[in-house]
Amino acid sequence: MIIISASFTVPAARRDEIIALCAEHSARSRAEPGCLSHHVHVDAENPDRLFYYEEWQDEAAVAAHFRVPESGGFVKRLSELVGERPEMQIYRAEAVSVADLG
Repeated sequence: MIIISASFTVPAARRDEIIALCAEHSARSRAEPGCLSHHVHVDAENPDRLFYYEEWQDEAAVAAHFRVPESGGFVKRLSELVGERPEMQIYRAEAVSVADLG
């Protein structure tokens, strides 16, 4: 599984517009093959900070997602509204049972 996370601070005056844009992108992305989870969250400690958390089946699914024209358009528009391109972190992960940690 591939996990992607990103966070960014939004200008208060554009907050509602940015949240709507992000929610639309997440809904569209969840419909793509290989997308297991794709959500944007508001930071409980700073409501002007948004956090993305995504889970993808594999690297091929992420690569396909990045090639979708709407994904590129989303990043471009979000960067314009926020004033910078959000930094992403991408990880390879495997599930671990709590019982295995003992």
